[in-house]
Amino acid sequence: MASAFILNSPLVTCCNFRRSLPCKPKFLTLSKSVVEFVTGNEGSVSPEPIRRRSGNYKPCMWDNNFLQSLKTNYTGEPINARASMLKEEVRLMFDDAVEPLDQLELIDLLQRLGLAYHYEEEIQRTLKKIQNGEINVDDREKDLHATALEFRLFRQHGLFISPEGFKQFMSNGNFMCSGADIKGMLSLYEASYFSIEGETLMEAAWCFTNKSLRESFHNVTDVDVQIQVRHALELPLQWRIAGYDARWNIDLYERSSDMIPAVLEFAKLDFNIRQGCNQKELKDLSRWWCTLGMAEILPFARDRLVASYIWSLGVSSRPQDGYCRVQLTKLIELIGVYDDVYDVYGTLDELELFADVVKRWDVSAIKELPNYMKICFLSFYNFVHETSFDILKKQNTEILPHQRKWWTDLFKHQLVESRWYHGGHRPTMREYLSNGLVTIGGPIGVLYSYICTADRIEKEEIEFIEGLPDIVRLACEILRLADDYGTSSAELKRGDVPSSIQCYMSDNGVSEDVAREQMMDLMRKKWTQLNKCRFSDNQNPLSWHFVDIMLNLVRAAHCMYNAGEDGYADEDGISRDTFFSLLVEPI
Repeated sequence: MASAFILNSPLVTCCNFRRSLPCKPKFLTLSKSVVEFVTGNEGSVSPEPIRRRSGNYKPCMWDNNFLQSLKTNYTGEPINARASMLKEEVRLMFDDAVEPLDQLELIDLLQRLGLAYHYEEEIQRTLKKIQNGEINVDDREKDLHATALEFRLFRQHGLFISPEGFKQFMSNGNFMCSGADIKGMLSLYEASYFSIEGETLMEAAWCFTNKSLRESFHNVTDVDVQIQVRHALELPLQWRIAGYDARWNIDLYERSSDMIPAVLEFAKLDFNIRQGCNQKELKDLSRWWCTLGMAEILPFARDRLVASYIWSLGVSSRPQDGYCRVQLTKLIELIGVYDDVYDVYGTLDELELFADVVKRWDVSAIKELPNYMKICFLSFYNFVHETSFDILKKQNTEILPHQRKWWTDLFKHQLVESRWYHGGHRPTMREYLSNGLVTIGGPIGVLYSYICTADRIEKEEIEFIEGLPDIVRLACEILRLADDYGTSSAELKRGDVPSSIQCYMSDNGVSEDVAREQMMDLMRKKWTQLNKCRFSDNQNPLSWHFVDIMLNLVRAAHCMYNAGEDGYADEDGISRDTFFSLLVEPI
């Protein structure tokens, strides 16, 4: 009965709590903390103020009025008809491309332009024909670019291919490529990120190309090639979100001498059509967030709806996955608020009490909580029941008990970090990472991605993810490390629990620069382990497509926190540029 009550009661939104708050608390801002004087109905001040820390977050840059003003001209039957015609025209290119290299480059182009989701069957069929030898290829005629491109595309699409083909470009265990073959080296560099743990040949490929490209980068005379090299060295394709990069690649393709007008027009049109759909989703989410009222009632927390939506857009940009984007945005936004409650605002006594109420899962128990925590509890409680209702209606599947477990587990691990902070405990790197992979929202993010995209939810698959098998654990660990890479400096200034970088510094007695370099190497190593899991775990019931969605959670973190910047909390940086590129300005 509790769930039905919540879904149909005025407690569904937090705005109603404004009337129950005695009055707005008075805050005295200090350098890195806030002293709250708890006020009663008459405005009397408690003799024992609660010292609270402050995250010093900047206000949200994008208000609801601005988001509601976003417009698109790319709707209606004429636009859709033109897109359909161009789509079929591009489809014919699979038959026109006779040579294997032409076919591989077509697939690569469509992926970079954000069009591959239209041609999943054609791409898989073409790659399997090449793998099965239905298209004759003389390996002796393949240059480094062709060999590396084939390797990358095969592994990307779940077709195992041995790295032995690269031996023809080696002598005495070293690659012997000409420094002038930038295209070949760039292709090999990208291919090396699809290596499997233990493949020494591919490790040698990475070492060679990483060093060679950085050394020869400034000597490249072709400006567009230089731009591509810089882009790859910042983040490889395996760590990037294709949807984030589509516009960048469209601009680059438009300047190419090999540009095909129909492909370019379709890429632009498809981008603009999807942008209009994404604008509608963001507008709906903005109304939800305003109605919820958490940004106003909990001003100490980050208000980052746009960044949360950009993250969810990276997880799956396909038009049919709109429900996933909406629910993931809500999840990410809520977790961001709760993270600030645990890391910055809440006292340890309050956090212990909150964890107990969550564990009991009894809405009547919220009377024991301070008002701001009542709001926190009801916001995720209602989100859980809303999602349960949606899934039950669509699939006749009950997932409420599973969601209860996910949230209880998240808050349990959040409490561990809070106890570390208040107890002055400095965790080891191993200790931190085993707890931090949960507090970053990795497992719960993967699970919500699954239930919101699966055509049919299978109990076996949910339980597989819940068990944190290696493929899920590794993804969540990389997510944690990528987040720390961008946020650790700001968190250190706030005095938060040490991040993975500080833990590594403490464990090994090294500088921050050395620790950052080691964290980057660790992420690359864990990617090779993850790649190995994709090909070797016969017990994995998850589809290749869903694992890609899961890995997009990680890739979005690489993009958000690239170059040590916090693209989530700092809207002036990465998320601002991405926002205008993806959601405001059409091509």
